[in-house]
Amino acid sequence: MRSVHAKRRLASILIPILGVASSGIAVAAKPAVNKAEAASAQQSQQFVDGIAAVVNQRVITLQQVNVEARMAQQQLQRQKIPVPDFAVLQKQVLQRMITEEVERQEADRQGIKVSDAQTEQAVQTVASRNKISVAQLRQEIEKSGVSWETYIENLRKEVRMDMLRQRAVDSTIVISDAEVDAFLKAQGNQLPAATQDPRAQQPRQAAPVQQSGPQVLGLAQILVAVPEGASSSQVQELRKKAEAILARVRGGADFAGIAASSSDGPEALSGGELGLRPVNGWPDLFLQATENLKAGETSAIIQSGNGFHILKVLTRGQAAQGGNAAARAPVPGPAAVPQAQQQAQGPMMVTQTHARHILIKSSKVMSDEKAETRLKQLRQRIVNGEKFEDLAKRSSEDVTAPQGGDLGWLTPGETVPAFEQAMNALEPGQISEPIKSQFGWHLIQVLERRTKNMENEFKRMQARQILFQRRIEPAFEDWLSQLRSQAFIDNRLDPQSNRNRR
Repeated sequence: MRSVHAKRRLASILIPILGVASSGIAVAAKPAVNKAEAASAQQSQQFVDGIAAVVNQRVITLQQVNVEARMAQQQLQRQKIPVPDFAVLQKQVLQRMITEEVERQEADRQGIKVSDAQTEQAVQTVASRNKISVAQLRQEIEKSGVSWETYIENLRKEVRMDMLRQRAVDSTIVISDAEVDAFLKAQGNQLPAATQDPRAQQPRQAAPVQQSGPQVLGLAQILVAVPEGASSSQVQELRKKAEAILARVRGGADFAGIAASSSDGPEALSGGELGLRPVNGWPDLFLQATENLKAGETSAIIQSGNGFHILKVLTRGQAAQGGNAAARAPVPGPAAVPQAQQQAQGPMMVTQTHARHILIKSSKVMSDEKAETRLKQLRQRIVNGEKFEDLAKRSSEDVTAPQGGDLGWLTPGETVPAFEQAMNALEPGQISEPIKSQFGWHLIQVLERRTKNMENEFKRMQARQILFQRRIEPAFEDWLSQLRSQAFIDNRLDPQSNRNRR
């Protein structure tokens, strides 16, 4: 997978405006604290002396946790999900905050920054996917009790975290030609409609779908996480915990309420909802566990590398065509051929570009300014007669460096927008000025262009996209688990979680 190809978009910006964002974009107004909550907070504060957790060298205070817990409380109430006791809610919120802090520190380490232009683009995406103007979006946000400045700041954080996931995870997933061949053979050379992003989310109370689009499946989960290196006795203990949770669910307890109080998944405070996706967009493990379940039914316990999962089928059927707020752009891997062409039969003529590039990644050591200056110097050396491919071999930080930065033939939509826009502005033989993407700074040279009939290749592109989507979520969870395991975490509200990590 060529790293420049990653094209994932922000997941939580595509949910309904006033819905629940897993990482807090739809922020609630600060509620009043009742006496029980105040007593719980006071008791906890005395116990931890005002410090809820330490993540590496950064402190998360109890006050910060309480603010987030009250927001989560309102969020659950809006969704009509049973709200856990405040002490339980504190622990759930703190786990989410720890994860976000670990990700934030990693983004800092890699020097990932979000420009104003990228934030504005995210706002435009939210508005367009909800079929409203930016002005209307602002009205809706402020009507919910959230200031526009707070919304924008949280959205910027979401974009940054998504850029981190793109850089750290997406580029590690490689789909071989043999895997594509096997998938097409298993499908009888017929493919479903294009799938959507694995992290797209839907409201808890989804409207019935119309019988016109591709087969879709909506799931929720309760996850009992198993830490890396857990002993057999720990695994058995956690399995028993999962079995007890499953017994409660099958005994009639509210699935979303138990997820909010007991799940270790990042979507716990959204009632465990994983979203609504075309069937082929789910990991194989989830498909196998739910293939015979109807809407409203719950799976047995299934085990993955991350722990024990209990799945509930929320929706099963066909999606209405025409799109809703969760319709996503294709994810990295295949070319993102325009939707009109995806449905077309017969010749599919596409203009492709043969290009190469030099990538300099920004980091704490290599600032954006230094990276841009470095590429300007390299560009001048090329203009003065040095070969682009020779400098790429010595200087590029992309996996294509040994090939002189050669990216091969690129189809429209196959690279991230900033890269593609700069590439499309070049004539064959021309070299771009330094341009920035979420992967760093690029110097691009266009070698040649051609128009090609993609009819015979498009099915392979779709197959590659489906296989990519099936793998991205498990890969992301594995990466995040490793990131947490490498960090020093002292959770003072839930010391047991510290022991589970050892």
